[in-house]
Amino acid sequence: MPIQKAVITAAAPNQNRLPLQQLVDRDGQEKTALQLIIEETVAAGIDEVCVIIQPGDMEAYQAAAGKQVGNLHFVEQPEPLGYADAVYRARSFVDGQSFLHLVGDHLYLSNTGTPCAKQLVQMANEHECSVSAVQSTRENNLPYFGIVSGSPTPRTNGLYQVDRVVEKPTPTYAEQELVTPGLRAGHYLGFFGMHVFTGEIMDLIGQLLDSKTVVQPTLSDAVAMLLKRGKYLAYRLDGTRHNLGIRYGLLKAQLAIGLSGQDRDEILVELIDLLANRTDTETTP
Repeated sequence: MPIQKAVITAAAPNQNRLPLQQLVDRDGQEKTALQLIIEETVAAGIDEVCVIIQPGDMEAYQAAAGKQVGNLHFVEQPEPLGYADAVYRARSFVDGQSFLHLVGDHLYLSNTGTPCAKQLVQMANEHECSVSAVQSTRENNLPYFGIVSGSPTPRTNGLYQVDRVVEKPTPTYAEQELVTPGLRAGHYLGFFGMHVFTGEIMDLIGQLLDSKTVVQPTLSDAVAMLLKRGKYLAYRLDGTRHNLGIRYGLLKAQLAIGLSGQDRDEILVELIDLLANRTDTETTP
């Protein structure tokens, strides 16, 4: 199942401006979040990318993509009908093929020389099935992520056979139903904002949208149906995700990028100065 296409969703009402934000990458170059996300797909060997956007956003996104705009296809989601509907807008682009999916309000930092998306694509190619990237997620972050539970596979560290998928569970439900062996107490396998799906996911989303049994289906609803169709895995990548949409999300992402790059020492000095000045202000009579 060679992965040759990627789908980025960026159409949610509270999400569409985040990919346009300017950051500084590990090499000290100014780039938009959209450029960094596209670079993630290209590093995985994929340069045919579909971006799902709100009506009227194309011009801003074309400008934000910079030199990479030639690799992009833009598809509008006419109404804010939810995450699953946004992914479904790319069904013609995907055309039944397996694809990499990333969300437009997350940035990804690998802890190794292999980018996060490439790690995931390699795992999906090896096992020839849908694989979702996950990260150990603290209980206080449950309102922001889909959560899976599963059993560790015997031969690959960090790989799980998924048995349940729940969108943004309550802490009580997670503690009772979504504990995964091997994780620290109060930690769960949260979606990383990155998946490789077989083309079957589009059929399942279409079924959900047509059935109208769920008012506004989430991607997790479709993924839960995928569990009944065959092998579905979750993989703890060697890296971290940074949600730009949470409070101070852009600041945290920029700090994480900066502290992993060439300007690390300069940033640490600035942080120490800020803390020192803060202390001086508080102690001055």
